[in-house]
Amino acid sequence: MLELVWFSTKLFFKGRLIRDPMYFVRQVGIGTTIGLLLFITLTQTEQNFWLSVVITSLVTGAIMPYLLKDFKMK
Repeated sequence: MLELVWFSTKLFFKGRLIRDPMYFVRQVGIGTTIGLLLFITLTQTEQNFWLSVVITSLVTGAIMPYLLKDFKMK
């Protein structure tokens, strides 16, 4: 398992793992921005901090597969 992680990490840093790196960065940025805006909005309300973290994590984790559905690797 560690060999697979090591090999993938080497390919990533050499630029040979992701077919379109800018697409990947853009989609992850969109997901991160949505999560951050949701987190800031929820922390401004009168609820517990941990509940804001849990809700934001669930929503961000749920939208990432949708954002990365066309993600291609080499």
